[in-house]
Amino acid sequence: MITSLRETAVAAFCNHFNADPAFVARAPGRVNLIGEHTDYNDGFVLPLAIDRATWIALRPRADQTVWVHSLNLEETAVFSLDQFDHAADWSEYLRGMAWALQEAGYALSGWEGMLISDVPIGAGLSSSAALEMAVARAFQAASGWEWAPARMAQVCRRADNVWVGIQSGIMDQMISASGQAGAALLIDCRTLATQPALLPPATAVVILDTNTRRGLVDSAYNERRAQCAAAAAFFGVPALRDVDLAHFGARAADLDPLTRRRARHVITENARTLEAVVAMRRGDAAALGALMDASHASLRDDFDVSSAALNAIVACARRQPACYGARMTGAGFGGCAVALVDAAAVDAFSAAVDPCYRAATGQAPTLYACRPAAGATVEAFGLSC
Repeated sequence: MITSLRETAVAAFCNHFNADPAFVARAPGRVNLIGEHTDYNDGFVLPLAIDRATWIALRPRADQTVWVHSLNLEETAVFSLDQFDHAADWSEYLRGMAWALQEAGYALSGWEGMLISDVPIGAGLSSSAALEMAVARAFQAASGWEWAPARMAQVCRRADNVWVGIQSGIMDQMISASGQAGAALLIDCRTLATQPALLPPATAVVILDTNTRRGLVDSAYNERRAQCAAAAAFFGVPALRDVDLAHFGARAADLDPLTRRRARHVITENARTLEAVVAMRRGDAAALGALMDASHASLRDDFDVSSAALNAIVACARRQPACYGARMTGAGFGGCAVALVDAAAVDAFSAAVDPCYRAATGQAPTLYACRPAAGATVEAFGLSC
């Protein structure tokens, strides 16, 4: 019998505390179909929340202590909401959410919980946002204030930017908070307006994990963000979202070659993302796949955030007749790619990509189809241990 992560978290809570949890919080990871490195440029993204998530079984405490045990790491984090400092471990994300929520004016109560996740760490599937959003849901349940998805995404991003030190955009937090079951979500990262977009009929999304990893803080992520800001300043606009293809073409020659390539990716990627939504509304899998292919080329050649492993697995995916298109997903430098595939041929597609990637890299990939899932949830626990 396969035990769900929810059941595992609840059972661990019952075993440790000999009592029921009061709540079970959950927040999903995400995969981005298209729209990469556009979020911190106030642009458009098209992610979907995936059916992999972080779960926390918890109950409120009478004091200001937060006590969380990670079942994945077999480590426990403990800190007081009255006064806490930075930590050089996974609890930094918990502390960051507590700090950001308090700074935003939310009154917090202590809680204790058991945490477990099946979102791979460092794979470009937003494991950190899933953790932060599950923690935010836990604080909301323990403290009793109203949940507002877009506001929580903003608070979560501030925890990343200021406390953790990752200059992320808001895509990961928004999709983890606001995802819709059965659909991708077009997000305007300036206004935070969202629109659901259904996958073309008879298609599936397959995640292609290269099993290579990167750290955002230590990578060139923050450097890319600074380069985009420099390009926006050159054009005299708040963000590259405000530069269209015609304006870019008229002035591109005046940019230095590196900044020109960075700007070209963001500007063309915004256009591709909006075109992708139009293709999805037509049910046009071929057009969506072609846009994904073009996105990968731009990320590889203009934004320089792909890797040999990502390029190899994308090439292997594209060789398969069931594949409409494939691209790296996430910040890059390692992690995952994503493919749009004929739903009836997912198994055959995966069976062919695996040996192709092994032959090209000497590494074993992890491949799995994913379904669009709902955003962060919390439920009152109603069963007895």
